[in-house]
Amino acid sequence: MEAAIITIMALLFLSFVALGVYATVKAVKAAKRGVDRTIDQARRTVEDTTLRAKSFGQAGTAGELARLRLSLRTSMRATQEALQAGVGEDASLKESLELFHRLSAHGLELDEDLKRIEREPDRAWAAGQLPELTARTERITSSADALRRAARERALRFAEDDLSSLSAQIDVEAGALRHWTTTGPETTSGTTGTSGTAGTPGTVPGAASGSTVPGGQGAASGSSRPGAGGEPSAITAPDPRLTSYPWEKSARPETTT
Repeated sequence: MEAAIITIMALLFLSFVALGVYATVKAVKAAKRGVDRTIDQARRTVEDTTLRAKSFGQAGTAGELARLRLSLRTSMRATQEALQAGVGEDASLKESLELFHRLSAHGLELDEDLKRIEREPDRAWAAGQLPELTARTERITSSADALRRAARERALRFAEDDLSSLSAQIDVEAGALRHWTTTGPETTSGTTGTSGTAGTPGTVPGAASGSTVPGGQGAASGSSRPGAGGEPSAITAPDPRLTSYPWEKSARPETTT
């Protein structure tokens, strides 16, 4: 029993040690990648600054080669960042990213050729290579720019479609929140139709012209008189002139002169 406990404790201890070693190795590798990334970024910044200075400060073949290298590096880096940022949200960009990786191989080869031409002592021969190098640079940068712009236009299109759908849903919800505005005209028309069928105060509907009933008596008694057809007529509506509301002002007495 004691031997089994000791064995279990030893296994646990070895497991903890192995886990600690694994975590330490992973942390060291992550730190190394971070340092390498920082060094690469610093080196790229220095190279870009040097190429920019050469393109503006030197004339002739050296300045043109620096301009070509700077244009190539800027276009390829911008396209890579755009595709890598969008592939997480749009899986369709994976194929575009694979095509860019193939294009990057040609771009890297061109950058190496430009470096070799920069170190070429025969400046006349180097100047003769500029037209071909310029054409290759334009082809690669045009392809990279096409991929980058298509990815950005696709992202903008998706954003616009989502915004249009959201606006339509908000309009429907706003209309549902203002439901009382749709019931107002129906209520008004229904009230108007009822008052129209009731007729004017003091007049019996369906009776001959000129036969009237005093408004006060009809309203007070609530009785109906038979019409011309022998059917009882509707109850006469109260005289609105006898109805008072709390917001009405009291009528002034008429003065006679």
